[in-house]
Amino acid sequence: MKLLRKKIKHSTKKSEAKAPLRNVMDGSILTHEGFLNQIPYIFFLTLIAVIYIGNRYHAEKILRETINISHELKELRAEAITSTSKLMFKSKQSEVARLVEQRGLGLKEAVEPPRKLTIKDE
Repeated sequence: MKLLRKKIKHSTKKSEAKAPLRNVMDGSILTHEGFLNQIPYIFFLTLIAVIYIGNRYHAEKILRETINISHELKELRAEAITSTSKLMFKSKQSEVARLVEQRGLGLKEAVEPPRKLTIKDE
């Protein structure tokens, strides 16, 4: 008798375990009151998941922009250094004198040092 009860309990547990799967498969789980009470919570979790995914895409977009701006900044720094060195070379006194002579502007380099003019008030 005890053995028969154990078998009956064991077989009902298996059918109970299969019942949720059957309810999901045939769609009857959607009509249970316990599920209907959880719908707002499910919608809330769905909303949180959508916000999380959107936040992830936004963060990746900002990261890509940051990397692109970083590369652009490196290129601009290199260009600025190149321009500065060219300007330093062209503004040397010997280079300016050579360019003036080459272009035939008729300017001559000062041989005497500049003098300071003072005006006396009488």
